[in-house]
Amino acid sequence: MSTHHHSGPVDPSAGRPGSHPDASGLVDFDIDLTAHEVHRRAQVMAALGPDWDPVAVLRDEQEAHALLYSGLDEQQQRMLDDLVAAGVLPAPGSGHAAP
Repeated sequence: MSTHHHSGPVDPSAGRPGSHPDASGLVDFDIDLTAHEVHRRAQVMAALGPDWDPVAVLRDEQEAHALLYSGLDEQQQRMLDDLVAAGVLPAPGSGHAAP
């Protein structure tokens, strides 16, 4: 007859480095996404193509932003000023698309 007695469930992660079950029985683990991120960035750059000019894109965005807020009437200008003062919108000409 065996004299071995087991007093509870067996922990399948016991002895594995980095595996520490919490009170809910879940096991922590890490995933390194570095290779995936490098691949994703390479795919984005390939999709943009060799003619993509980030400086020209930013310049065009700044011109569009300036055009958007040009020619405002008094009420619109007050609203813009209030939104800028509240930090909701960036100041015109600040070079930022968002606060």
